Amino acid sequence: MAQNRRSFLSMAALSAGALGFSGKLYANSVQMTHSEFDTPTIIDQLKPMTDGIVPISDAERKQRIAKAQQLMDQHKIDAIFLEGTVSCYYFTGMRWGQSERTFGIVIPVKGSISYICPKFEEDRAMELINPAFGTEVRCWEEHESPYEVIVGVIKDKGVKHHRIGMEERVRFFIVDGVKKIATGFDIVDATPVTAGCRMYKTKTELALMQRASDVTIEAYKAAFATIKPGMSQTELSTNISAAFRKLGFSGGASVQVGKYSALPHGSIVPQTIHEGDVVMVDGGTSCEGYASDITRTIVVGKPTQRQIDVWNLEQEAQNAAFAAIKIGAPCEVVDAAARAVIENHGFNKNYKLPGLPHRTGHGIGLEGHEWTNFVKGNKTPIGVGMCFSDEPTISIPGEFGIRLEDCLYIAEDGPHFFSKLSPSIEQPFG
Repeated sequence: MAQNRRSFLSMAALSAGALGFSGKLYANSVQMTHSEFDTPTIIDQLKPMTDGIVPISDAERKQRIAKAQQLMDQHKIDAIFLEGTVSCYYFTGMRWGQSERTFGIVIPVKGSISYICPKFEEDRAMELINPAFGTEVRCWEEHESPYEVIVGVIKDKGVKHHRIGMEERVRFFIVDGVKKIATGFDIVDATPVTAGCRMYKTKTELALMQRASDVTIEAYKAAFATIKPGMSQTELSTNISAAFRKLGFSGGASVQVGKYSALPHGSIVPQTIHEGDVVMVDGGTSCEGYASDITRTIVVGKPTQRQIDVWNLEQEAQNAAFAAIKIGAPCEVVDAAARAVIENHGFNKNYKLPGLPHRTGHGIGLEGHEWTNFVKGNKTPIGVGMCFSDEPTISIPGEFGIRLEDCLYIAEDGPHFFSKLSPSIEQPFG
């Protein structure tokens, strides 16, 4: 069946949003429709949490562009190119998406930004462009090369170092096309510029992330109250999404039950909740694009001593990671701290199972997973404004897994969690 461009871009934007929202490919994404279930009363009684949200201002986006230009100057880059993805939204507030036709923005080291656009899309682009950041649109016709247009813009803006930065989401065919046209130029990674901006959140960004976190906890509280033996993972996942909608947001979560909770991102096998099962819920929402990512793990009914012991060890590892966070320290020390706790209790080392199979935390912001990470080998100094997840998982194949995940931000006085931690296996919400 043929797709028109508008539906193509809508699908692309939804796909990007799904990945940006959590960074995870949820295994049990199928949900029940509204007609297939009755909304539980506790969820139906939820009220919207949308009042008082302050979006990112034009002035703040201008500051971002200015910082990017400063970083470009430091790294001897004449200009960077971004497609219409998350970084484009970060700098301009514009959402476009990706298709087979090249669209994007050029940010030069000096001067205003320029938009690269298919000619027949110019009118639509002008509807979406915020003139506060510049109104120059350079177009290419269907038989022309968008790569020549990109290079032409960069040359017109002024060239000193003959280095063009490509944002990490720019696809290969565009990078390769520009490289073939830009003789005498080096094509370099723009991540030091884009991540160098996006890693460090302002108070406005932190407030949006705080709201997303608060909403997620309220959605979880309501949905967790509906958990009962005989419930399918799909029904619980549907209840969580319904709770987000009642709160005025779009969100969701992966639900993994019993032995499948040992798979960090779940299984495609349909699962039913039984008495004594471990249930792991991992998901979130976004507020003005800024993500939350929270995991809670419980036992339905009375937990065994084994389940309690592993849960408590996971809590100890999460706390050890948090305690290791010091401004100026390399990110890798946080991973080492959590891993040491788990390994010192007899679990395997070096990602082997049973044990901790992945890094201790990831960056979070406009994408559920973004720069930078709490992982071995990452020497990036922890700095004010950075945001991370803290989520050392304990996976025991064939038995169960425990993950507690809360996100945090770095303030002048050190780290702070966005959410209250789980006090115990029987009390998931603080």
